[in-house]
Amino acid sequence: MSNNYLEIIRPGINTTFQDKGRDHLYHIGIPFSGAMDNRNYLIANKLVNNNLDSAVIEFAYQGPHIKYSGEKINCAITGDVIFSIKKKDTEIEGKCFESYQIENGDEINIISTNKSVYGYLALGGEFDLKFQWNSCSINTKANIGSNDGKKLDVGQRINLKKINSNKDIKKTNYINTKIENIRVIRGTNFDYFSEEGKKIFYEKEFTVSKLSDRMGMRLEGPKIDNIVNTNIKSEGLIKGVIQVPADGNPIIMLSDHGTIGGYPKIGVVASVDYDRLVQMSPGSKIKFKEINLSDAETLFKLYEMETQNLLSQI
Repeated sequence: MSNNYLEIIRPGINTTFQDKGRDHLYHIGIPFSGAMDNRNYLIANKLVNNNLDSAVIEFAYQGPHIKYSGEKINCAITGDVIFSIKKKDTEIEGKCFESYQIENGDEINIISTNKSVYGYLALGGEFDLKFQWNSCSINTKANIGSNDGKKLDVGQRINLKKINSNKDIKKTNYINTKIENIRVIRGTNFDYFSEEGKKIFYEKEFTVSKLSDRMGMRLEGPKIDNIVNTNIKSEGLIKGVIQVPADGNPIIMLSDHGTIGGYPKIGVVASVDYDRLVQMSPGSKIKFKEINLSDAETLFKLYEMETQNLLSQI
C-alpha cells in the first residue's frame, strides 16, 4: 500500500481522472474522451514537471476538497478556478497557473470555477490507476476507464505510485481567453436546412443550456428549420459536430459523445475553438461564424504551435 495518497473529503460535482484520451477506437464505438480543455490539461502537467500525457483530476463547476498524506509533492491548478491550500498553521489563497508544494496533512479545497466550467488539478507524480485502451480517462456514461468508470466519491483514497524528484516551483502568466464567435465548418447535412434556418444558424445568438455535460452541449434559441428530414440513417460522429434534432435546437457533441447518431449535422466546430467552447457555462451566449476547411486546418496548426510555445516557456 502506498504511503503517498489523497483522501477525498468532498468530491465536487463532476470530478474524474482524465489524460490525453483514446485515439483510433471510433470504429468499435469507443469515443475519444480525455481532458475537455486540452491546453489547460497540458499546462497543469508541465507546471508540476510531469510527462505531458500524465493523468490529472478534472472537475466541473465545484471541485474536490482533498487531504494529502505523504512526502512533499508539487501541485498545480489550471483554468479559471477559486481554491485554497490549507497547511497546519495557515491557509493560502491559491493562484491558477502556479505550482505549490504540499506535504503530509495539507488540504486543497477547490471551491469553484469562475464563469467557466472545467479546471484541472495535477500532482507531481503518477496516480496508481487502471488503464483501459491505453488511457485512464473516465467516461461515466459508458463506465469506461479508471475508478471503474465512475466519478470520484467522498471518502475515497487515491494512491500515488511515483513522486517526481524534480520539485522546482513554476508559474506562467497564461490567461484563458474568451471568444465571441465559435468558428465552424459546414456539416454533411447542411442542405437539409432551409435558407432561413441557415441564416439563423450563422446570424443569431444561441444560449448554452443547463443540459450540457462531457457528452454534449445543448443550445437554446431560434429554431433551425429542417426542410428534408429530421432523422437520417445513423452515421459516424466526431467531437465538435453540431446536430439539429426535430425541436430545431442544436446539440454540439463533446468529448464523451456517442460515436454514431441519426440527427442531421449542420456544422462542425473548428478544433481551434474547442478548448474555449467547452468552458462556456450555462447561460453563455454563442454565435457561429463559418470558415472553410483549409482555414480551419491553418488556425488549428497555429493554435498548436502557440500551445507548444507556452509549454516551452514554463
